[in-house]
Amino acid sequence: MVELSKLYDAILNGDNKTALAVTQEAISEGTSPMDLITGHMVPAMAEVGHRFETEEYYVPELLLSARAMKAALGVLRPLLVASGTKPVATIVIGTVKGDLHDIGKNLVTSMLEGGGFNVVDLGTDVTPQKFVDAVGSHSANIVALSSLLTVTMPMMKDTIEALKQASLRDRVRVIVGGAPVTREFAEMIGADGYSETATGAVALARQLSTTS
Repeated sequence: MVELSKLYDAILNGDNKTALAVTQEAISEGTSPMDLITGHMVPAMAEVGHRFETEEYYVPELLLSARAMKAALGVLRPLLVASGTKPVATIVIGTVKGDLHDIGKNLVTSMLEGGGFNVVDLGTDVTPQKFVDAVGSHSANIVALSSLLTVTMPMMKDTIEALKQASLRDRVRVIVGGAPVTREFAEMIGADGYSETATGAVALARQLSTTS
């Protein structure tokens, strides 16, 4: 019988092959996909986020852990869909126009997916109109905006304004984050929430999805 703690360790250590193998073996033995996600995968990514915040982990470790998480999720996602498991909410996420940084966004995306959210990742350099289009086509509940450059922060406000112009602002919550972003800035531009960490972003999304 597979030791499920190995899945936690594989993600924490960025071991892509072991994460995939343990997930496949656990499923073949009848383990619930959600048990794997909530009991081992999400806690592992939360620890990865913590280690990154405390500078015990750096960018390479982040990327390897996110890849291991994604490999395991690739096995579980079709099973969740087939079982009729509904996502907590649908989130459109992206780094705003003019900004090509995606490491933090990718970590948040992996953790949101592991937390049971349906995540539509638009990538980097995303225009306000592309966010608007994605909200409409995916019936999103939350929009998550990332910015790693001070000069691109105003694009967050432009995106919120574009959602208003498209008459979509009332139906979605907007959360923002990134190294230069502050809670005060988030309030100033009319966002619904802000988090400085990936773990906090997931908790915030869960809170907003239950109060929307």
